[in-house]
Amino acid sequence: MNLDELISEYAGIEERLADPSVHADQGLARKLGKRYAELRPIVETHRELASTEDDLATAKELAGEDEAFATEAVDLERHREELTERLRRLLVPRDPNDAKDVILQVKAGEGGEESALFAGDLLRMYLRYAERVGWKTEVLDGHPSDLGGYKDVTVAVKAKGAKDEGVWTRLKYEGGVHRVQRVPATESQGRIHTSAVGVLVTPEAEDVDVQIDANDLRVDVYRSSGPGGQSVNTTDSAVRITHLPTGVVVSCQNEKSQLQNKEQAMRILRSRLLAMAQEEADAAAAAERKSQVRTVDRSERVRTYNYPENRISDHRVGYKAYNLDQVLDGDLHNVTQALVDADMERRLAEAQRA
Repeated sequence: MNLDELISEYAGIEERLADPSVHADQGLARKLGKRYAELRPIVETHRELASTEDDLATAKELAGEDEAFATEAVDLERHREELTERLRRLLVPRDPNDAKDVILQVKAGEGGEESALFAGDLLRMYLRYAERVGWKTEVLDGHPSDLGGYKDVTVAVKAKGAKDEGVWTRLKYEGGVHRVQRVPATESQGRIHTSAVGVLVTPEAEDVDVQIDANDLRVDVYRSSGPGGQSVNTTDSAVRITHLPTGVVVSCQNEKSQLQNKEQAMRILRSRLLAMAQEEADAAAAAERKSQVRTVDRSERVRTYNYPENRISDHRVGYKAYNLDQVLDGDLHNVTQALVDADMERRLAEAQRA
C-alpha cells in the first residue's frame, strides 16, 4: 500500500472505532485498535512533515527581509530531512506478526543442573524486562529442577493495551541458543563451566488465526509432578495434547484443574501451529524460524552471557556490553534495540533493491 492508501485506511479505522457498536465485538475492536496503533506513527509523521514543508516555504520567502527567517529555514530544512528519513523507515514493510503477543519457551540443554539454573535466570530476566516495559506475563507450564531452576518453562507475554507496541516486535529476536559461562553453584573447584539454554519464541495465535479440528487432537491426562500444592500427584489434572496431522505435542500441568491445563495447552498449540503454517507459506519466514533453536547445542549460539567479565555478547549483530548484571535484572532494551536496528537496516536495503 502507498502512503495515500495508508492514510485513508487510518481515517476509516478512526471512524469505525468511534462507533459504539464496534466495541460490542471485543475481538474486532482489539484488531482495529492494534492496526490503528500501527498506522498512527506514519500518519502523524506525514502530517508533521507536511506542516514543516509549509513553514519552510514561508521562511524561505521571508528570509530576504529578515535574517531570523533565514536561520529558521536552516533549522526547518534539517528537521524536514529528519522527518523524511523517519517516514521512509516507517513505510518499510513490517513483519505481519509485529502487533502480536508471544509465547516464549526456555528449555535447559547441555550442562545438566547448571543449565536448568540458568534457564531460571533467563526466565527471571524476561519477566523483569516485561515488568519494566509494562507487559503482562503468565507462566503457562513449568518443570522445575531440583536446585530451583527450570528444565523447561513456557510463559505468555502480552502488551497491556491495543495501543502498545507488540511484544513480538522486541522478543522475536530472542529465539536461539543462549550460552552461559560461569562458575556453577554445583562446582566445588571454582572452575568456569559453559552450558546452554534454548529459547523458542512464537507469536501467540488467536482463534481466528488457526482453526483446529477437535478430531485431529489426542488428549491424554496424567498426574502432575513437582511443586503445586495439594492437587499435585492426587488427581489427573495434567494434560498432554497431540496434534495428529503434524505430530506437535504440548503439555501443561501448572494449573490445578484439568480444564485450565487444557486451555493453556491449546494456547501453546495454536501458537506453534501458526508458526508452522507461516513457515510453510513463506520461505523468508522459514529461514527466520530456522535461525531459532532446534537442538540445544553449545556451538549454535546467538548470545553469550559471561559472568566473570560481566559481559553480554550477541553474535548475530556484534553487540557487546559489560553490564550483564543489569541485563539479567531486566535491562534488556539496548540488546533488543541493537537487533531491531540491524533488522531495520536489512529491510531498508531490501526495499531499496526492490
